[in-house]
Amino acid sequence: MGKQDVGITVSKEEDFSEWYTQVVLKAKLADYAPVKGLIVLRPDGYSIWESLRSTFDKKFARNGIRNGFLPILIPESLLGKEQKHFAGFNPEVFWVTHSGTNEVGDRLALRPTSETLAYTLYSKWIQSWRDLPLKINFWNTALRAEIKATKPFLRTSEFLWQEGHTVHSTKEEAEKEVIKILDIYKNTVEEELAIPVTTGKKSEKEKFVGAEYTTTMESIMPDGKALQMGTSHFLAQNFSKPFEVKFADKDNVEHFAWQTSWGVSWRLIGAMIMAHGDDKGLVLPPKVAPMQVVIVPIYKNDNDKENVITKVNEIANILELKNIRIHVDSREELTPGYKFNDWELKGVPLRIEIGPKDIENQSMVLAKRYNHEKMKMGLNEVENIITILDEIQTEMLKKARTEAADNTIDIENYDEFKMKMEKGGFFNSPWCGKLDCEEKIKEETGAEIRVIPFNSENTSKKCIYCKQQSTSVPIFARGY
Repeated sequence: MGKQDVGITVSKEEDFSEWYTQVVLKAKLADYAPVKGLIVLRPDGYSIWESLRSTFDKKFARNGIRNGFLPILIPESLLGKEQKHFAGFNPEVFWVTHSGTNEVGDRLALRPTSETLAYTLYSKWIQSWRDLPLKINFWNTALRAEIKATKPFLRTSEFLWQEGHTVHSTKEEAEKEVIKILDIYKNTVEEELAIPVTTGKKSEKEKFVGAEYTTTMESIMPDGKALQMGTSHFLAQNFSKPFEVKFADKDNVEHFAWQTSWGVSWRLIGAMIMAHGDDKGLVLPPKVAPMQVVIVPIYKNDNDKENVITKVNEIANILELKNIRIHVDSREELTPGYKFNDWELKGVPLRIEIGPKDIENQSMVLAKRYNHEKMKMGLNEVENIITILDEIQTEMLKKARTEAADNTIDIENYDEFKMKMEKGGFFNSPWCGKLDCEEKIKEETGAEIRVIPFNSENTSKKCIYCKQQSTSVPIFARGY
């Protein structure tokens, strides 16, 4: 098989969409399933998801959140209890109508989201103030019909995600929970995936259907499109009333509860691919990389082989004891050059090359994936590799911040806005707060309000569209 068959054959800059698909498939993160709109997660892709899940679970647990499990089928009669909420999902719902050849009666929806099912149960589980707060997270799949414009990790008909649902006795406590979760999301994405995000609120038009308001974190991708990375919703009592999620207080007076819901999906993996990958393939941040270090032994004869393999295994053992995820590429049938290209395609953060001359000189060659830098290190300095991995993680976030800043501009002139939006980017532009202007901008440019950053209130500027007094400076962008 030639290099052209296994490597990335298009430039990220020239054909971003095709480049992205090739990286997903050729780096063996995922593959297409036999059913249109579905993908299969391969071990490396699933390992990244497991890493994120582990981090989130630890942080959720510190916040008093426990994991549960919900079934995938939801009766239509339950979905109808919150008509406004369900109407937002109805066009995307898959329905089960038969069991074998028999009709099931009440149609069953394949879960697009779990509010209605969870809150039906919460109304049974919550009786008094002693049962609150109730904080449960569910790791599951959701199904939404995405048949036309599918893209692995970003837009598929079934996706892995977590959805949390909390219940509180007061509005204040629920609203604090919304922000706590958003902060957990932001810190995890920036610290683990090395992707900078902007947090704030969605506009009234773009908020989660059924929520009082939606907080969000958004990122700008290298192609100039925005990607929603996660959301945390203040549901107020919009669900507790129709689902009768009530509690008796200390005086035995009954009240409707206050609720939140929040989630992230494997879309985070898609963002990581786009943010860091290059023309050679995937570039993985060390914290989530399935393999953090790969060692490639180099030798020409059996005498050299024995010495090199002995030293390689010695180094691998030291790194394993330091809890570094290490792999020794001992494939005999492949040349070192082929192996280098293969591991670069798969995005392993650090490659170590060791041959007879290196052992003679008591050194080894290190190759950093994210910037292609090569350096020599003494064989007795192997423990410094922990520091190098930490530095790579830090530098990747720093580089991503710079690229995001370069893709963000302040614009107050609408003609300039329309012209520059063709190339994409985050546009900080004043807005009057009116739905009509928001809709006209989207209709004329394809850009929508992605996020109204916290503390972006502004009444000193004029709305970019109607020139009336602004209320805030949101970020406008075209999105995935």
